[in-house]
Formats: sequence, C-alpha cells, structure tokens
Amino acid sequence: MRFLPVLTVLSLTAAGLVVTSAPALAGDRQPTATGYGGAVATVDPTATAVGLEVLRRGGNAVDAAIAAAATLGVTEPFSAGVGGGGFFVHYDARTRKVSTIDGRETAPASATERYFIDPADGLPYDFNEARVSGLSTGVPGTVATWESALNRWGTRSLASALRPAAEVADRGFAVDATFRQQIADIQGAFGRFESTKALYLPGGAPPAVGTIQRNPDLAATYRLIGRKGTGVFYRGAVADDIVRTVQHPPLAAEPVGTWAYPIRPGVLTRSDLAGYRLRHPAPTRSDYRGLTVYGMSTPSSGGTAVGEALNIIEAGQPTLHYYLEASALAFADRNRYVGAYTAKPVLKKLISDDWAEQRACTISPTTALVKPVPPGDLTGTGCATATAGAKVEEGQSTTNLTVADKWGNVVEYTFTIEATGGNAMVVPGRGFLLNNELTDFNFAPTQGTAPDPNLPGPGKRPRSSMSPTIVLKDGKPFLALGSPGGATIITTVLQVLVNRIDLGMTLPEALAAPRGSQRNSAGIQAEPAFRTRYGPDLTRLGHAFAADVAELGAATAIEFTRGGGFIAVAEPVRRGGGAAAVVSRR
Repeated sequence: MRFLPVLTVLSLTAAGLVVTSAPALAGDRQPTATGYGGAVATVDPTATAVGLEVLRRGGNAVDAAIAAAATLGVTEPFSAGVGGGGFFVHYDARTRKVSTIDGRETAPASATERYFIDPADGLPYDFNEARVSGLSTGVPGTVATWESALNRWGTRSLASALRPAAEVADRGFAVDATFRQQIADIQGAFGRFESTKALYLPGGAPPAVGTIQRNPDLAATYRLIGRKGTGVFYRGAVADDIVRTVQHPPLAAEPVGTWAYPIRPGVLTRSDLAGYRLRHPAPTRSDYRGLTVYGMSTPSSGGTAVGEALNIIEAGQPTLHYYLEASALAFADRNRYVGAYTAKPVLKKLISDDWAEQRACTISPTTALVKPVPPGDLTGTGCATATAGAKVEEGQSTTNLTVADKWGNVVEYTFTIEATGGNAMVVPGRGFLLNNELTDFNFAPTQGTAPDPNLPGPGKRPRSSMSPTIVLKDGKPFLALGSPGGATIITTVLQVLVNRIDLGMTLPEALAAPRGSQRNSAGIQAEPAFRTRYGPDLTRLGHAFAADVAELGAATAIEFTRGGGFIAVAEPVRRGGGAAAVVSRR
C-alpha cells in the first residue's frame, strides 16, 4: 500500500479538486466501511480518499472511479496506469442498464500468428525475453476509457478527474515495503532502461522504505492530457514518445543489475496509436439463484468463465468441491473456445444452462475429476467432451476498484499493465510504464489440432481473465466486485460469489476467507490457510494440491443494503490491505 508522507484530504478550488496536506485521518486503512451516500473500495488508501472526496463534492460514481483510477496510476504504477488498458462495467440507476467499455490493448497492424516466434530458431521466445521488449506492448486503452466513461456517464471533465492524481504525483508518497520489494523483484529489467532507472532506482538501488517517491513527469502528462484531451496521447506528442520508446528502447548507459535476455525493439507505429478504438460490447449475463450476474465479454474470458462456472455449480451442489470442479471445467472450455473473435453463438452457449448441465454431468459428488479435464464438445450432447489442450496462464499484476454513488450508479473497473512493471520501460519524460499486454497471447498453438483462439493477429486484442462483475437482484444492485491476479481473477471472483451467496458468509468474511484456485491443473494453487482448513476433506475426495502461494487476488467489493446503504470492502491483509470508505456512516 502507498501512503503520502501526511495523509491527504481534498479541498475544492475554483480550478477543481486539489490535494492539500492534512494531519493523518483515522480510519484511512479500514478494509470495511458501512454507511450511506456513496462508497469506494480500492487497494490503496490515497486512491480511496480521492474517490471519496469526489463523491462528497457531488460527483457521481464514474467521476469518482476515474479520479481514483488516475491516482492508482501514481501510487500503484507497477500494476496499472495510462500505459495499459482494462475493462469498465457500469450500472446506470436511471435506466437500470449494465454497460461495458472494452479498453483492452491492441496488437500492431503488422502482427501475425508468429509474432512471438524467434526467426533465428523458429521457437517461441522465452516469456521474459518477450515481456521486457518493445514487442510486448499493445496500444494502451486506459486514457480512451477514462474519456469515454466521463463523456457517457460522468459529470466532470477529464481535466478535473486527473487533477487530484497530478497533485499526488507532484507531492509524492512514502515508499513502503511492498513498493520497494516490487522494484527489487524486477530490478534487473528496470536497470536496463535509463528512464526507468532514474525514476525507480535512485542511486542504483530501490528506494528505501520511508523515502518520498515523486513523479513530476507523470503529473505533467496528466495535466497535458487534461488541457489538450486524449488526442495528444493517441495522435500527438505523447504518441510520438510511446512509439519512440517501443521502437528504440531507452537503454541505460550503465545498467543496474543483470538481465539474461537481449532487449528487442517493437514494431508499434504512430498509425497503430491513431487507429485505436474502444469497443462497447454487451455484457455477459447469467442467472444464479434468483440473481442476475453481469460480466465482461470478449476479449476478456472473465464474464464467460465466471458465468459458466456458476451455472455448473447451480446444477450441482454449493460446496468447495463443486467450486473447484466447475472452475476446472470452465477453464478447459475457456482455453479451447474463448478469444477476441469468438462468435456470439459460442459465447451464448458456453454461458447457457443447457451447457452447464452437459458439463456438470461429469462431476461426481464423491470423487474429484482427474485434471486436466478435456473441454466440452460444442457439437455433442450428454457428457460429450473434446480432446484436451494445454494449460495457459497470464500475468498477475493488475488492480481493481469498486465505486457506488448516492443515486445508485455503480462502477466496477479492472485495469492493468499486465506483469509487475509492465515491459519495464518508462516513457522518457512522461513518467509512466508501458504494458506488456501482448504476452497474454499464446506464443504458439496450445490446442493441438483444434484452432487456438488466442494467437496474435493484426490489431487483435489478447484474451484476458479480468472479471469486473455486477450482480443485480430484482433489477437493482446487490453486489459489485472484481480483483487483480491474472488467470486467478476468475477463481477469486467466483469464490467470493460462492462464499457470499452459497456459504453464508458476510461480504467482509467472503473476501477475507482463504482462497484456492483450480484452473484445470493437476493441483490446486492455494493459500496456506486454505490448504490447512480445507485440504484434508478435499484430499479425501481426490483433489491434489500444488505448491502454496502467499496470496491470491486483491479484491474490492460493495454490497447494497436496504434503505440505500452500502457495505464497502477491500482486502484486510492481501497486498498489505486495501481501503474502503463511505460518504456517511450515519
């Protein structure tokens, strides 16, 4: 988590919201807040404070979400920022309609299926060789997403929404252990680039805990976008700098640390940036125990996989055993069938009750399936399956926020630069890291003789697991949630839903509960507490465990209570703990 040297409150000036110094306020790190008038939950207390003050000053959920997101670009720069993309899900209280914005990055127009094949030997690049290079960077969609959301549903200008974040970037924040460790973990890559080294490796080492991290270049970039609009990012001076960075990586004269791979330039062009367009696909929709669950459609696989798994669980039993089995089946189908160009009839079938019954019939209540399981056969009936494909994964570093306002509007927003630190290149003079999102493509075919839906292509968006989710009850919001975590996003969102809806947990309990993730692998990836608490019973059913991981996901959520109330929840421990807040606690 990131903290300003003195925590901030916001004041209103004639120019708009600005950050001002103030004594530390009680409750800034609280992971749960209950009250009225609007709510915000993020992974970072400064971002939550920024979003909350927008609500207090009369802004709506979209205004607050964009202001908080821009602040996360400052305080969580290794997870998200204007150099990346994401998925924005919005509930409009007036129309009772759920809409989405697909701000996913796109590949260059010159990309082919062999984009990540080394021409020297005909083999795929190693992941880190592809990642820390110009090849991995897609056209960022975040700035366009912010502008579009504000124009469609907001009440503030983009300049106003960016202003608080620019102030945070100028004033700086105190480095904590997490921030320092993230830099240390990728120091060898960061140290290859002069601009990144200057910002994040002062004196040739990660900044010490407690020192103040400022980013005046990013503050200036935010203000430039605020003055001139997103055109400067996609067709103007910032676009030129992005293309220059990708095509001619800013190599350090004196690198810090070691890196095992050559730094390859990319092929992204100015035309690629100028040609970027958002998409506004209809959300996925599935019914679960009287609730309506809305999620993100392709190029994200999140909405489809979460919906399919819920349907499978509903056709069986609400237990952790069925949660794990349904997850494995949904991932098998996701890997085989879901990509940026999956046909709508296929997506509709995967999220149908008939398909869930076909897949659920393979589950035994007493014996775990042998993993990996094969995908279902779209042309078959009964329990028909197709041949199995290979397991595929994606990066873990992303962020998520959840916002609701007093009028009942809701935003669930997941955005990212992919792996921690993206492609490790800070755009010189602009203060933001570029994404390595194109490594979410499969580098080579993974589905045997069947078509692979997630190979690179010209202008194509790579598949994602981001799963921003809004759940309605009788047409009104009941729950909104999302999480970072790469492919574990799907299982994190799914497990929180099962915990809350089926297993009798409160929302804070549902987020805090230990997590396990079954993504059609031989073993369950689990937090130690999950294995300790549930491992014996699951092992008796035949489930196997892989090596433990310290944590899975970092969710945020808001539940809507009677009388216009909110229960806002962030992680109590994971990623150092998040921050939830409400406008009024009356």
